[in-house]
Amino acid sequence: MTLQRARRAGVEIAYDVEGRPADEPVLLIMGLGLQMLFWPDHFRQLLVDRGFQVARFDNRDVGLSTHLHGLGTPSPLVFVSRRWRGYRVADMADDAVGVLDALGWSSAHVVGVSLGGMIAQTLAGLHPDRVRTLTSISSTPDVRIGGAHPRLLPALLGGRGRTREGAARHVVRVFRTIGSPAYARNEPWLREMARQSFDRAHDNAGVRRQLAAIISSPDRRPLLAGVRAPTLVVHGEADLLVRPSGGRATAAAVAGARLVTYPGMGHDLPDALQQPIAEEIAALAARWRAERSNP
Repeated sequence: MTLQRARRAGVEIAYDVEGRPADEPVLLIMGLGLQMLFWPDHFRQLLVDRGFQVARFDNRDVGLSTHLHGLGTPSPLVFVSRRWRGYRVADMADDAVGVLDALGWSSAHVVGVSLGGMIAQTLAGLHPDRVRTLTSISSTPDVRIGGAHPRLLPALLGGRGRTREGAARHVVRVFRTIGSPAYARNEPWLREMARQSFDRAHDNAGVRRQLAAIISSPDRRPLLAGVRAPTLVVHGEADLLVRPSGGRATAAAVAGARLVTYPGMGHDLPDALQQPIAEEIAALAARWRAERSNP
């Protein structure tokens, strides 16, 4: 990994890029509390093999990007009132613009998973000229649509671990809860990514700040109504964290969006589904090229 840094509005975002510079750019945006390391090597290589130059980055408050310690730890009241004086998903979309600027990409195919999908949706709505295509995976336009059952929250937020092995156990426990019941789970890989993430940075308060940003951000459906980029929505039919109604609502909000659901897929990217998802993204990019050549 050759780490680079983008700076925008006082926030520094760590990113890397792989693939051939002449290929089509794709920007990958990860979900809540997870660093860029959690984009699987195989999935990224599938995209490179299909003619993409692939960039990924650490969202603010995780990994090697800026941690906004000055905002403190959000009060539990934030998650009830849906009001927080910190940042919003729109600010995280601005971070993504900063990465595009640093890369010298005027626009890119944008792929986001979970919180990353929310950021990608916002990026497409607020900065339409920067988004060639939008792929929203395991996400929702509003936390009140398809939100997780409350019984999942203790497993997700509690016991993140104060040691690298504790962090590894926590990540495996989370994905045993929210992962795909019909597909094998690569737990050795999850443990190793969790260990590497712990070594890079560990900030439980940062994860809670990201969650506060999600909770306090407005419904994105009015914004998505104006999106004209070719759009793909991918969702697992067995997703317990963002239930399938979140994917259906995202697709319904964007004119002409393609909704693809997978039986037995939960809130992860199972090895067996990475190739078909990569093929869907490549087909979406081909649609964008065709529309550009036949306006």
